[in-house]
Amino acid sequence: MQDTVKTIPLRSQVRAEHTWDLSRLYPGDEAWSADLSGYAEAAEKIPAFRGTLGRSAEALADFLDFSRDLGLLEERLGYYSDLRQCEDEGADAGRTMTGKFAMAAAKVQAALSWAVPEIQAIDETAMAAFLVHPRMRDYGVYLKKILRFKPHILGGAEERILAIHAEGERLADEAFSVLTNVDLDFGTIDTPEGGLPLSQSTWTVFMENPGRDIRRRAYQAFYGCFNAHKTTLAALYSGAVKQDVIRARIRNYPSARAAALFPDDVPESVYDNLVATVNAHLEPLHRYYRLRRRVLGLDELRHYDVYVPLVPGIRKKTSWEEAVELVSAALAPLGDEYVSTLRKGLLGRWADRYENKGKRSGAFSAGSYVGDPYVLMNYKDDAVRDVFTLAHEGGHSMHSWYSAAANPFMQYNYTIFEAEVASTFNEELLFQYLEKTAATPEFKRYVVNKRVDDFLSTLYRQTMFAEFEGRTHELEEGGVPLTVDILRKEYRKLLEKYFGPGMVFEEESDLEGLRIPHFYRAFYVYKYATGISASYALAERVLSGGEKERDDYFAFLKSGGSRFPIESLKRAGVDMSGPAPVEAACRAFGRLVDRLETLL
Repeated sequence: MQDTVKTIPLRSQVRAEHTWDLSRLYPGDEAWSADLSGYAEAAEKIPAFRGTLGRSAEALADFLDFSRDLGLLEERLGYYSDLRQCEDEGADAGRTMTGKFAMAAAKVQAALSWAVPEIQAIDETAMAAFLVHPRMRDYGVYLKKILRFKPHILGGAEERILAIHAEGERLADEAFSVLTNVDLDFGTIDTPEGGLPLSQSTWTVFMENPGRDIRRRAYQAFYGCFNAHKTTLAALYSGAVKQDVIRARIRNYPSARAAALFPDDVPESVYDNLVATVNAHLEPLHRYYRLRRRVLGLDELRHYDVYVPLVPGIRKKTSWEEAVELVSAALAPLGDEYVSTLRKGLLGRWADRYENKGKRSGAFSAGSYVGDPYVLMNYKDDAVRDVFTLAHEGGHSMHSWYSAAANPFMQYNYTIFEAEVASTFNEELLFQYLEKTAATPEFKRYVVNKRVDDFLSTLYRQTMFAEFEGRTHELEEGGVPLTVDILRKEYRKLLEKYFGPGMVFEEESDLEGLRIPHFYRAFYVYKYATGISASYALAERVLSGGEKERDDYFAFLKSGGSRFPIESLKRAGVDMSGPAPVEAACRAFGRLVDRLETLL
């Protein structure tokens, strides 16, 4: 079992078997560099295709074959360089690789900028005939999705300019990541075990500490750091929002939100239904915070009191290996293939397990067509939350595994809207397993409390984030500058609404709105909330059903990008076009709070 350490190790000090093995992408950096050169050389062939795409189905298929091969190479190069950078954000090697790849990819996209307009210019009758040609078997879905974008695609020259400009569009995100993961020094917090480092990764552990004074000091130190850089952080986020708005206007979308939802063919009513439905069901959330204040024996509940477990004394240590076995047992209803594949990957080298200095904070799954579905974790063996995170990221990875196995490259990539279903589905199965197998009443209470908190953070908290994103983009589109004061004011209003009248906030509490990395990928977080709503419905369906219900779920996992997400989920058994799944999820949260009140 990994022991808690007082210092965060350097990357070079981490045991190899605890890191991911990127060799399925590239055996090393030199091979990557060689392929980067090959990528640039392949791009030199692009001009030869220009003006040929409408001549015949064979001519179009020749280009699509070339584009597929170039895309596969591009994906491998991009994933490898990004994952190498995530290992240590402060190291020159990974950052240099991502920089070189970004420059090369921008040149390739600029060289390809004529292709989509040329495809869209093909006569509709001719395109209909092309689509039934045998060589188009793997490209039909891809082409139909391209044709949807016709009203939002500019001419070849304009598209070339936008492709060249794309290289700089990640600068705000990159600067935010470097500032918060590398440059900010949060110091150490004195505890009975000695001085422990405070970081983006250890923040959650401190907030779950039963010592209120430790939580308070960690909170003050953490947000004190953000307060010292609040103007820079606000400028970075404002810049990211401006990019979203400018891009939407250039492409003739009515708003940045409309532009973000269009690729998934998700109606804006789905976003509005989510916010309205959750806002109509805030009472169970406020009731939970009142319960939390009572159980903790506090005169007033503060922002640093909302994550500590309500069941005292539960400091269960779970090694990585034990966590994998727990997740495997919980997912047994999904069958041997699913469980054995995931188990082998997590005990092998799919995952980069533990924190090291400079490593990207948080967790994610990165599934590509030819590589393993890699998982980044900053696993802490004394945080039960991380077992749920492992199940969550495992859901993403298995979704990638099935999608890649069942689809051609040009249509394998599923949407994030769907991805959050597969991940939170696994969390629901893990919760139900742990509740049923709890060895003690105390652990059962802890697990129910944990599920309440996780449901809260995924359904309610992400919807609050979605409201914030919607509001900041509306302000920018309305000509209101996103200053530090404006951003803090808007975020504080949401804090007060969602946490209710019983919460006492600190002066710096609204700085939370400046530290959320997902805000740099606009209109992404709402998919967590819709995802848990869909996954709850599907988990209930699979667990209470039979072979058909499980097969329906696997058909969803295997669908990849072959259908739009609303249709794909409908075929699996849940209709996200209306508010019913969100209402059901809110009611389920209310029942969890009822159970917790009874248990406590």
